[in-house]
Amino acid sequence: MPMRRTLKNVVKNYTDAQVKVREATSNDPWGPSSTLMTEIADLTYNVVAFTEIMQMLWKRLNDHGKNWRHVYKSLSVLDYIIKTGSEKVAQQCKENIYAIQTLKDFQYTEDNRDQGMNVREKAKQLVSLLKDDERLRNERAKALKAKERFAQSSQGVGSQPVSTSTFLLNDRNSRNFFMCS
Repeated sequence: MPMRRTLKNVVKNYTDAQVKVREATSNDPWGPSSTLMTEIADLTYNVVAFTEIMQMLWKRLNDHGKNWRHVYKSLSVLDYIIKTGSEKVAQQCKENIYAIQTLKDFQYTEDNRDQGMNVREKAKQLVSLLKDDERLRNERAKALKAKERFAQSSQGVGSQPVSTSTFLLNDRNSRNFFMCS
């Protein structure tokens, strides 16, 4: 994490949850890691962290201009945590859907490239998901199954549990997994 962002996190006394959201929605030209998004989604089940996460995301969604990545990445994080986090995320997003709908008109051009297009498209997809309760239920169920499958597969090969001092190596050529301690 860049020194300036780290310093701002300390000066502003941001919590762990807020720091994770700030990192996931930074202006860096790459997206948030799946590990970071999973951590944020898991934190939404904590009442205090939920509030901190959502406050930071709504703040980031209100950015504009050269901070278009804050907006785009916030929509991406929302999409992920609506599907994998607490049901309260989707509930709060439905209550504030107008804030997401307004982003369907987001405008920003950088170096003759329409960067607003990414935000507009993501906002359109998110609004569509939030307005379709059945699709939302299906997406959440699908995400939960995927999470369970991942948790089971990360516990080990066969019936042997993986301890914290054991990890899996994937030999890409032979597509085999090796246990290493």
